[in-house]
Amino acid sequence: MNGGGWERIAEGLAFPEAPRWHDGSFWCSDIFGGEVLRIGDGAPQVVLKLAGRPSGLGWRADGTMLVVSMDEQRLLGLAPGDAVPVTIADLASVTTGPANDMIVDDRGRAYIGNFGYDYAAGAERRPARLAMVDVDGAVHAVADDLWFPNGMAITPDGATLLVAETPMSRVTAFAIDADGRLGRRSSFAELDCARPDGIALDAEGALWVASPGTGELVRVAAGGEVLESVGLPVPMVQACALGGSDGRLLLACASPTHDARTALDERGATLICRRVAVPGASAG
Repeated sequence: MNGGGWERIAEGLAFPEAPRWHDGSFWCSDIFGGEVLRIGDGAPQVVLKLAGRPSGLGWRADGTMLVVSMDEQRLLGLAPGDAVPVTIADLASVTTGPANDMIVDDRGRAYIGNFGYDYAAGAERRPARLAMVDVDGAVHAVADDLWFPNGMAITPDGATLLVAETPMSRVTAFAIDADGRLGRRSSFAELDCARPDGIALDAEGALWVASPGTGELVRVAAGGEVLESVGLPVPMVQACALGGSDGRLLLACASPTHDARTALDERGATLICRRVAVPGASAG
C-alpha cells in the first residue's frame, strides 16, 4: 500500500491515459508507449500495439473495442478474437489537432475530442469541434467552440454528455438528442481549483476530476462545489476511472512528465488505486 490508502497496481509505463473498467478489469492506453493495456494480476497485458498513439477507449455491445488513433485521426475497431484493428472512421473532417479522449454510449456511438491545434509544436491555441461517430461509421461534428475537449462522461439515463475543457477550468454539459446529436449547452461546473483532464462520474452524480496542472484529484458536484479532495502519493495525475466489482475502486493514471522522449526513457508512470465511498455511475 502507498500513502493515503493508495495501492500501486502497475508501473514502468510511459504515459497512461483513458482508463476504463470493462469486463472485470481496468484498461488504459499508454499513449507514448503505443500500447493498449489490460491490468489484471501481475504485469499489464498488452492487448494492442499502435504506431499512431492510442488514446480514448470504449466498447460496443458486440465486444468490439474502439480505440482512438491520435496521430492518424482515426477511430479503430478491434473485434473479439482479432489481432489487427480496422478503421471505423476517418476523423480528419472534424478534428483540427490530434484526436484525443472518447466515450462510447450504450448504442455504440462514439464521442471524440481533439486538441484543436498542434500542441506539441507550440501552435496558437484554438477551439475545437467534438466529433460523433455513429454506429454506421458516419462522422458528425456535434459541438464547436470547445477548448481542448478532454475527458468525458455520459449520465446513466443517456441524456447528458459531460466534457472537460482543460484550459478553461470547466466541465460543460450537453443534452443528447435521440439521434446522438448534441443540443442545449450548459455549465456543469466552473473549477477554480482544477484544470480538468480525465473525469469519472459516480452514482451520486458527482465527478472525480484529475487535474494534472494543479496536481489534484477532487470530487466535484454539479455547480462546482468540491465535495472531497484526496491526498496523492504522486505529484501529478492526468486521468481517473471508477471500477472494481462494486464500483468503488478509484484508479488514477500518474505520470511525472508530459514530454514523450523523457517519458519513454524513464518509464516512471504508474497506475494507482484506492477505495472510495460512492461507486461509479455504472458499477460492476
